[in-house]
Amino acid sequence: MALQDFKVLTFDVVGTLIDFERGMLNYLHEALPDSPVGDEDFLAAYRRARASKEAIAYPDDLVRCWHAIAAELGMPDTPTLAEGLRDSVPRWPAFADSVAALKRLRTRFKLVAMTNAQRWALAHFEKTLDMPFDDSVTSDDALCEKPDVKFFAFTRGRLSTRGYSQADNLHVAQSQYHDIGVAKGLGLKTCWIERRHGQPGFGGTLEVKQITTPDYHFHTLAQLADAVDAGK
Repeated sequence: MALQDFKVLTFDVVGTLIDFERGMLNYLHEALPDSPVGDEDFLAAYRRARASKEAIAYPDDLVRCWHAIAAELGMPDTPTLAEGLRDSVPRWPAFADSVAALKRLRTRFKLVAMTNAQRWALAHFEKTLDMPFDDSVTSDDALCEKPDVKFFAFTRGRLSTRGYSQADNLHVAQSQYHDIGVAKGLGLKTCWIERRHGQPGFGGTLEVKQITTPDYHFHTLAQLADAVDAGK
């Protein structure tokens, strides 16, 4: 199936379009400029914190995550510092290619956000991305987070009421854990945007034991837009 044959692109947002790792690290460097904690150490501790059974709705959960990271890495820990990580969300940057690539893709497809973020956070991300989405599903809507299959079922139902079938939908995401593995298992066509290509490890994204082979694989969103324009 050619990329141009799809009608709807569903997007993971945080990690695919918004550079949450850079956003959190920017906050770390601003809040604790003399901290000896390395970037990858911070991201690994964050990943472990997010995997906790004590996790709550994201990104409100960042307050709890700071406390957990601080305890693990011996960092200063105050309510102000912890709340500051959550409150840094509106300043998190888009990846350099996100805005332009989304504009190109929107000329051909309906664009739908599928994000584990709460609605308040998506409102900020949409502004950062120059309001690219025709529709959106958040954890507030689905009442769960990916990789829960109920999130995908909720979105599928929402798309069906707008006249789109599963065959019309290409799911675009960075996270193997939250998106690519479960989406492919459900029969969705998948496009992996491997944002950490060339970097070791999983950064701030929960790791998987085995990489799922997607239907399409690019390192940037711009490469996806290029492939669409080329008729691939």
